[in-house]
Order: sequence, then structure tokens, then C-alpha cells
Amino acid sequence: MSVIRQPGVLGRTTRQRVVGITAALSAAALETLAVGLWFGLVAGSRTTSTALAGLGILFCGALLRASVFGATVNHLQDLLEPRRLGAATLLTACWVLWLLVADRIGGQAGLVLATGALTVLLTCQFTFERRAFGRRSIRHCSFVPIVPAALLAIGASALLSAAWFVDWSVTSPPLSVEFATLIVRIEAVQLGGVVFGLFAFLAHQRRFQRLLERCP
Repeated sequence: MSVIRQPGVLGRTTRQRVVGITAALSAAALETLAVGLWFGLVAGSRTTSTALAGLGILFCGALLRASVFGATVNHLQDLLEPRRLGAATLLTACWVLWLLVADRIGGQAGLVLATGALTVLLTCQFTFERRAFGRRSIRHCSFVPIVPAALLAIGASALLSAAWFVDWSVTSPPLSVEFATLIVRIEAVQLGGVVFGLFAFLAHQRRFQRLLERCP
């Protein structure tokens, strides 16, 4: 009855959900693209040039994702402001430390420990990002983003597991297209990237939705 008597409440809730889903899709797409390209470069070739190129891609993706968050919970401002650069730098460091821990320990133990470490790191990064970008009600919100961080870390573990432990691929028969022959090859790591993207969307959707609903 209260919703019927106050139709504006229903409209506001619908707008919040639309904004939250749109922002989550944008953030997840940027994160999946940046982390996927970085991971592919680092996993494929361990050279200084590829490491630097991967870091550049990862940082740009983090900065763009931060801009999506800032525009959603407040309004788009100067991304070169120190706190905003700090949020992007911290996110970049989270991913680098995650892969470093997993690589140094190795095996399933490294995967589990790296997933736990990434959950803690992303929880801190999400909190810092909220304080750096959010308006007053967002900054002082009591929401602790451990569940979104855990979801994103699980997606990352799926990507790493596909690269480390799954030796699987499917190759299509040769397809003749005019003067070229097309062969489609799907590998496990590519499916791991799809799973990562799905978990990234779930993580950001939950985070945006909770902030927009609890901290209007």
C-alpha cells in the first residue's frame, strides 16, 4: 500500500536498478578486457616489454573503471585528481600482487591463498574507491564490500585455474571463405575469461546496487 500511495518510490527504485545494472555491465566489461589482456600478455611472455605493456593496459582499465564508479555514485570529475589516481593504482597493485602470490607459491595452494589475498585487497580497494569518489552519504556508508570482492576473486581464480590446470581446446573443421581458410579454436583460458567476466558483473552489480539502495 505504501508503494501504491507513493508511486515515486517505485520509480526511484527502478531507476536505481537500471543505473546499477548499466554501471555494473560497464565496469565488468572494462575489468574483463583490461585483466584479460594483461593476463594474456604476462602469461604468454615474461619479458620486460610485455610486463610494462600489461601494466599500462591494467592501469588504464582501472582508471576507466574508476570513472564509471565515480560517475555512478557522484558525478564525473577530474580523473587526474590524486585520490582518483590512487584508487586506480591500488586496483592495479591488487591484480599484480594476486598473480605474484599465486606464481610464487604455485599449485592449488597458491591458487587458494592468492584468492584469499585478492579478496582482502579488493575489499580495501573498494572501500578506498568509495571514499575517494563518493558524495558524503556514500563515503560514510557502512556497507563493507567483502562479498563483491570475494565474487571477483572467485572469477579470477577461475581464469587462473583454466590457464594452469585445464589442458583443453576445441578446434572447428576448416571453413573455406572465398580465398581464405578459417579455423576457430576455443581454449580453456578463453572460457575462463568468460567466467571471470560473469563474476565481475555479479560483483559490481551487487556493489552498485547496495550503495545506491543503502546510501542514496
